[in-house]
Amino acid sequence: MMTKITVAKGDGIGPEIMEAVIRVFKAANLPLEYQFVDMGKWVFDKGFSNGMTPEAKATIESLGILFKGPMETPKGKGVKSVNVTARKTWNTYANDRHFQTLSGVQTVFSKAGINVNITIVRENIEDTYGGVEHMITEDVAIARRYITRQGSEQVIRYAFEMAKKKGAKRVTCGHKANIMKLTDGMFLEVFKQVAAEYPELQSDDIIVDDLCMKLVSRPDLFDVIVLTNLQGDIVSDLCAGLVGGLGFAPSSNIGDKISIFEAVHGTAPDIAGKNIANPTSLLLSGLSMLRHLGMMEKAIEIENALLYTLESGVHTGDFGDKSIPSVNTTDFANAIISNLGKQPKNNARPTIADFEFHPQDLHQKENVMLAKTSSSKHSIVGVDFFIESTEQPAVIAHIAKKHESDILKLVTITNRGTQVWPTGSVFTNLVNQYGCRFETIDNAPLAQEDIAQLYLAMSKDFTISSLEVLNMWGDKKAYSLAQGQ
Repeated sequence: MMTKITVAKGDGIGPEIMEAVIRVFKAANLPLEYQFVDMGKWVFDKGFSNGMTPEAKATIESLGILFKGPMETPKGKGVKSVNVTARKTWNTYANDRHFQTLSGVQTVFSKAGINVNITIVRENIEDTYGGVEHMITEDVAIARRYITRQGSEQVIRYAFEMAKKKGAKRVTCGHKANIMKLTDGMFLEVFKQVAAEYPELQSDDIIVDDLCMKLVSRPDLFDVIVLTNLQGDIVSDLCAGLVGGLGFAPSSNIGDKISIFEAVHGTAPDIAGKNIANPTSLLLSGLSMLRHLGMMEKAIEIENALLYTLESGVHTGDFGDKSIPSVNTTDFANAIISNLGKQPKNNARPTIADFEFHPQDLHQKENVMLAKTSSSKHSIVGVDFFIESTEQPAVIAHIAKKHESDILKLVTITNRGTQVWPTGSVFTNLVNQYGCRFETIDNAPLAQEDIAQLYLAMSKDFTISSLEVLNMWGDKKAYSLAQGQ
């Protein structure tokens, strides 16, 4: 039975490496039918602001699988990355990237005899990748960071399920909860809750900067690592460097309905059309797609052929033994094709039986709402007003205190998150944006009308850039303290 997949060739070197990979797939007699669609920079240039034609979007949503080459987003035109847009639009919440030592690809670690075999699972939807940014004064820009309990659970549960299926022994949560106590704190809290459901797997957590230090010194200590979006983006590229670079880094973007398999390196316009690009990353991503589709035997056959080819010293110009002449993209693919059925001497992949792939029902009438009804009592106990001013903190406090009431009191003023009133230091440099926090006495609940009235009063004396209400669920404060408060 043939399986239909959507293919977008990409920009720059994309068409060349995609052609090479599909030739390998066809030589291996894969039961795939390819539906090509229009996505990428040239589609942006035709006026489609999301980088894909409506026909492409409809095809992808009807087939559920997208295999794509690298794509470029035009610079300076105010448009969003087509890569990020695709991942977020179709809720591919888990970015799964496996990094392994490959024979024939020399690195510091391969020379030292240290085997790298790490899977990074990166949350793919939330965090700062929402791209929600505002200039709240002429000199101050802010970005909104979304971390949700439901989004965290989706990707963390995927990491544990994937680890169990691949025979991993350990799942590590990388985070910065020591600083971002609410956002990363929630991610870590959910990790610990999900980990308790998988007692057969070792679970632990590590602060992300410590993780990076350990990865570049002892990468063999780690197995599966799950992280938030931005931190996962950085750490996954770091891990690519451990195994030879992005040219050897596969990427799977897994969702409940639609999944995307792509090369994560750039479009390399300087070598586009020269037939010298390395197709390994896209091929490895394609093998991840085959495994997702249940075509385990073919995936392993092609991977062993790739490993045999690399082990034999065949290489494109970007890597390999420089004493051996490099080959072009076409000849690299031809070498893999000629080695189908052969086993490498080192790290040959064992045969695993195929399984039947059951396509998702893609007939969806409305958006899925992930939120659950909270059982905790909710109350509003204050408000942060972010104002624009070049006055000193004491002056701002004197004016703001005029708007206190019997239940609302000014408790702190901050600048870039650091308290500057009622205590602070004259050595704290200031920008023209302050946070004025009003809280109720003894956490008495406020109505939104109370905040609206305070807003009207404050707006007579200050330019208000934005505000955030201070929430409590049960007896738990849902807002952070200022540095120094």
